[in-house]
Amino acid sequence: MVMGKSVNTQTSLVFTVSRQQPEFITPAEPTPYEFKHLSDIDDQAGLRMHVPGIQFYRSTPDMAGVDPAKVIREAVRKALVPFYPLAGRLREKAGNKLVVECTGEGVLFTEADAEVSLEEFSEAQLHPPIPCMEELLYDVPGYDGVLNAPLLLIQVTRLRCGGFILTHRINHVMSDGTGLAQFLTAVGEMARGAQFLSVNPVWKRELLSARNPPQVNCVHREYEQIPDIPLGDDLVYKPFFFGSTELAALRRHLPPHLKSSSTFEILTAVIWRARTIALRIHPDDEVRVRIYVNARHKFKNPPLPPGYYGNAIATPNVISTANNLVRNGLDYALELVKGVKNGVDEEYMKSLADFMVLNGKPRYTRANTFSVSDVSRLNLDMLDFGWGPPVQGGPARGWLGAPTPGYGSFYLASKNNKGERGILVPIYLPYLAMERFEKEIDGFLSDLGLEHTIPSPRSCVSNGSHLTMINNGAIYA
Repeated sequence: MVMGKSVNTQTSLVFTVSRQQPEFITPAEPTPYEFKHLSDIDDQAGLRMHVPGIQFYRSTPDMAGVDPAKVIREAVRKALVPFYPLAGRLREKAGNKLVVECTGEGVLFTEADAEVSLEEFSEAQLHPPIPCMEELLYDVPGYDGVLNAPLLLIQVTRLRCGGFILTHRINHVMSDGTGLAQFLTAVGEMARGAQFLSVNPVWKRELLSARNPPQVNCVHREYEQIPDIPLGDDLVYKPFFFGSTELAALRRHLPPHLKSSSTFEILTAVIWRARTIALRIHPDDEVRVRIYVNARHKFKNPPLPPGYYGNAIATPNVISTANNLVRNGLDYALELVKGVKNGVDEEYMKSLADFMVLNGKPRYTRANTFSVSDVSRLNLDMLDFGWGPPVQGGPARGWLGAPTPGYGSFYLASKNNKGERGILVPIYLPYLAMERFEKEIDGFLSDLGLEHTIPSPRSCVSNGSHLTMINNGAIYA
């Protein structure tokens, strides 16, 4: 047994975690040995990384005395039978091409106990950045690579109160957020005694592989290779909450032809514009927002099967000069976001796969670019393993894509301190830029008749890669 200590610098919450030795969980039944090719959407440089997630669960009277680690371990074994590629290992073939060798070696599972109760976590500490992740999702030495390493890592940490924390880390080339949610839902169904899955997994990665010959018929500026523009080392973190009141006020502010815009589109326009103002980018410079678009329903010939759990996302860039974005207001930004998002169709995805083959799988452009991904609709906060939905669930870190914070954010399903549901947006910016961003958002909401800034203890300062929590944040509710 390995002991570790977690210190939450937000409120000096200190607790000890005792871990069992990690073990490999293999499929409950024999599975095929074969090589499975990833799609050319899966097999791109920007997805060769691990993505962590977390769910917090309360104890329930119906499950008193039941060990969540045992239940989830067995459910994972059962789910790995239909999802057997996840029990394999990535290999690299000629041309830097990734394939999955379906070896059945299994996923890495860690069982742990923590001397802390769920009630000791504040509401703030249930959201990213989770300050104790190094103990709640142990990074097993030697198993954190992309190649020849477990594709999925799971840890179940029992709490003193009878609740538990489930953490997981998946190799992004295997699944996007929708695919991960499909697997975890399958584990939940198995844990609750289901004999059959509600949605059977489907591989069929050839549907998102390049054509022969490749035909790049669309523009893919998100992969332009231009020099990066760093944000700096000292970043401040603050979360911004947009509830139904704020979202309704934003929608009322729009002209008639834009009122049907989605919440994602509206928030993206608001945040992109405010961030550009806050960073004081030169008026003639291009600024970009990279939007993550789930393209599953865009395919018609043939359609993607409902159980497709690979990457079916596009990440187009919305581009403007800083001057046009700032001076033309929210309507201009929203029109741009909607136009680019609506431009992702079946041909765009096929062109993207062809582009990857012809251009050597380039990385995303980061210069003056902010990435946004809406995970609030994935129902990660509804996963039920027999203990009911989690108190909170979703990504375990507050930034998106880049290895360091500041270049992107998730839109997370959350609640404010009144229990009202809404969208939480974690933001990282240099200190002075954060002050300007907060002022811009506050001023914009005040113009809509909303004027309530609520103090929050969930801010932090980043010195390089280290985050230190401070107590003068602000949250909008």
